[in-house]
Amino acid sequence: MDPILRIEHVSKTYTGHQALDDVSMEIPRGSIYGLLGPNGAGKTTLIRVVNRMTIPDCGKVWFEDHEITPDDIYQIGYMPEERGLYKKMKVGEQAVFFARMRGMGRFEAIDKLRKWFDRLGIIEWWDKKVEDLSKGMAQKVQFIATVVHEPKLLIFDEPFSGFDPINANLLKQEILGLRDRGATVIFSTHNMESVEEICDDITLINKSHNILSGSVEEIRRKAGGNTFLVIYNGTQEQFNSAVSGKANLLGDPEGLIGGYTQQKIHIASDDDVRSVIGSLNDNVALRSFQEIIPSMNDIFIRAVNGTL
Repeated sequence: MDPILRIEHVSKTYTGHQALDDVSMEIPRGSIYGLLGPNGAGKTTLIRVVNRMTIPDCGKVWFEDHEITPDDIYQIGYMPEERGLYKKMKVGEQAVFFARMRGMGRFEAIDKLRKWFDRLGIIEWWDKKVEDLSKGMAQKVQFIATVVHEPKLLIFDEPFSGFDPINANLLKQEILGLRDRGATVIFSTHNMESVEEICDDITLINKSHNILSGSVEEIRRKAGGNTFLVIYNGTQEQFNSAVSGKANLLGDPEGLIGGYTQQKIHIASDDDVRSVIGSLNDNVALRSFQEIIPSMNDIFIRAVNGTL
């Protein structure tokens, strides 16, 4: 499937600081794409380039099948990490204002906004002032203003900050629903648990460079590197004999309840996995043999530290 967004060799320098350095990536249509990286890595600058809020020094951004234009902004919804609501305006009036900025007519905006307000449980706040909203409710208003015009591409920067677990889960379900109804989502976050739950693909930016891209499942599997956790009943000598020449022991064995022992091992070649299992079955009472798939948090730390 053709990507909805292509970023080609984009660089951006501010006075004395290289924010982006030859960054390229493709965002698959109809996916949730995680944009990851430590503070100061360049994520926000890249988002601003996509939204045409910042012009890159070099490189191009393609939306659909053409270089992005000012009119394409009407097909993009962006919720920044810094929430920009006018405190003295009424909540409904504020939401209508944002919807009209995205090209919606007033009556269409009011109709769709009220449905969203009802859906997220804040309809009773329509005529109250923004300054009376809690942080979580203000964030719901910002979310609604981002999605109400039904853009093809949605960009959320740390959308779950300030939410309790129940409302964070509600927002996750809404984001998944938007994807299922055809929208493409770029999701910038530090929350690696959320990445594992909802992202299809990711790019990790560090020190202005794209250092890792791909599907979440594929990246986690590759980062595991044929590491397995074995639980067995038998002597250490029997176990060592079974894996000798085919696997390396990682760390010390650990005793478990019931007389079992667990041991991490690394098998260098995929071709040896089956023979190691067979040898273990012949030499010890094999209870389980499980591949260890690292978390996205582990991968993030290893990639940023240069040890992946």
